[in-house]
Formats: sequence, structure tokens, C-alpha cells
Amino acid sequence: MPKNEQSPIDDQAVDVVLRPKTWSDYVGQQKVKEQLRIMLSAAKGRKEACDHLLFYGQAGLGKTTLAYLVAGELGANLKVTSGPALEKVGDLAAVLTNLEKGDLLFIDEAHRLNRMIEEVLYPAMESRKLNLVVGKGPGARTLALDLPAFTLIAATTRASLLSGPLRSRFGASFKLDYYELADIEAIIRRSANILGIAVDEKAISLIARASRSTPRVANRLLKRARDYAQVHKTNGISEEVAKKALTLLEIDVLGLEPYDRRLLEIIIDKFHGGPVGLSTLAAALNDDKGSIEDVHEPYLMSIGLLARTSSGRVATREAYAHIGRELPQGKLL
Repeated sequence: MPKNEQSPIDDQAVDVVLRPKTWSDYVGQQKVKEQLRIMLSAAKGRKEACDHLLFYGQAGLGKTTLAYLVAGELGANLKVTSGPALEKVGDLAAVLTNLEKGDLLFIDEAHRLNRMIEEVLYPAMESRKLNLVVGKGPGARTLALDLPAFTLIAATTRASLLSGPLRSRFGASFKLDYYELADIEAIIRRSANILGIAVDEKAISLIARASRSTPRVANRLLKRARDYAQVHKTNGISEEVAKKALTLLEIDVLGLEPYDRRLLEIIIDKFHGGPVGLSTLAAALNDDKGSIEDVHEPYLMSIGLLARTSSGRVATREAYAHIGRELPQGKLL
């Protein structure tokens, strides 16, 4: 490991610096990488634009990074925007008419595109036509503009919210899953090396287990452990330093934050372990249903602390044990 020294990288730019620049740097998601590289190699061999691509999965799993790697593999320019930024047809028209042959258009948070924008995207993706309505009322006419060959890459955490017609126009869809522990550990080692941080193996293992199987979280926790080590003038990040940093952040060994634990506690203490409906749970937490369903539930389910049934959410036997509650007699989970 490199010696502990203050990194010359501005903290706000760290995430960009840590983003993998090559396929070999991109750890994990092996099947997705293999399938993508075959598609890209074939497209390059035919000297054609690659089919439109959809990446979906939880936040922080590498969807944006994949878009940049695809652009690098094809030697193409990547134009970046997001669903919320494309409010009007004119916004999308401005983006599409500025594309050049072979360009990639990356739309993040694609599930937040409004239906009017989607209607304009259909012919743009399918036949490379931009149909604009000029004028109003009986005198209105449709103007069709030809677009260059381009590839749309969309990323979303809510693939179910994309309309069927839009999803059907992607040549390939790739689901990014939570990472294996060994992959997260490898990512932490790589990031520590780039940032010039000395981290021992036990600290790497501890941070990895608390990283919610997500590279973005792993890098965030590594940075916070680095801050703790710097302020307390320790010789790098030891297991003890990592423990103290995580304790300060109120993150436990499984990566649960206060909100996650409160969610489980409410299900167990207030609703006797469940089942409890999502709306009722959101009201008890004084939170939005979408936040529970999109941010917290997926990870709690992936590590076996929460189950979703037809009757509602249920805390599992492992959840009772993790938050220190006794499992009621006769409770089968």
C-alpha cells in the first residue's frame, strides 16, 4: 500500500478521478461487461452505430461509468443529460439536433422523462427522425428532420416506470446487481491506491462489509475514514480507525444507517414483525413511499432482513437478531 499522505486531488473531484477509465479497471458486473463488449465489437466491425442501450439497477452500481466506458470503446463523443432536464420538446430537440454521426446520448434518470418527450424519442430512436409540430391550430404542420446515426444510452433505478413502447426500442437491456464482497474490497484497494491512502486489509474488509454492496458507498466510506485518520493524525487507516469512523457515521457492520434500523424497529415493535403495508409503513416513518421502496428496501431485502409478501413487509428472523429483539414464540419467518 502507498504511504499515507495528503491527496492532491480536490475532494469534490474525487468521484470523477475514481471512476474506472478502462474495462480492466471496472470491477464486477462480469456478465454485463462480456455481453456489452461483444455488442460493441460487432458494431465496430460493421462500422455501424451500436444499438440503443438501457442500464438499470440501484443507485451507485456503475451505470454512468458503463456509459463512459462504452463511449471510450467506440471512440465516440458522449453527450450527457437527464430525464428531469428534458422538460419540453424543445429541450430534447436542441440536444438531438446537436448530435453528430456516431455520438452517444446518455440520459440519466430516464424514468423521469415525461410522456411528451417519450413520444418524440420513439421516431428518433427507431428511424432517426425528429418530428416537430410547427404552428398551432388548423394551420399546424409536422416538420421531419433527419438525425445522424447515434446511440441512446438510458440509465434508471426504476425500469418498471419506463413505458412499454420506450423499453421495446432498446436493442439491449442490462440489469446491474449488487456487488460481491470480494469485488467491493478490490474497488476499495484501487481507490485507496489512487488517493494515496494506506489501508490495512482488516480495515478494507470492515469498510467493504459496511458498503451496502455498492461501489459508490464504498468510496464514500473510504473518504470518511481518510478524513478521520487525517484529523486524528493516525498512520493510515487501521481496523480501529475504520471502526471509529463508521461509529461516528452511525453505520453498523452490515452497512445499516439509522433510518434502516428505525424502519426495522417500527415493523417489529409497532407492527409485531409484520406484515405491514407500504402506505402504513411510510406513514409511521413520516416518509415518502418511493424513498422506502427505491432506497432502503432493496438492500434490506438483499441481505435477508426484510421480506416482501402479498400482505405487506415482514421483518425476518435475521432482522430480529440484528437489532437485538427477541423473536416471539411461534413466529415463523
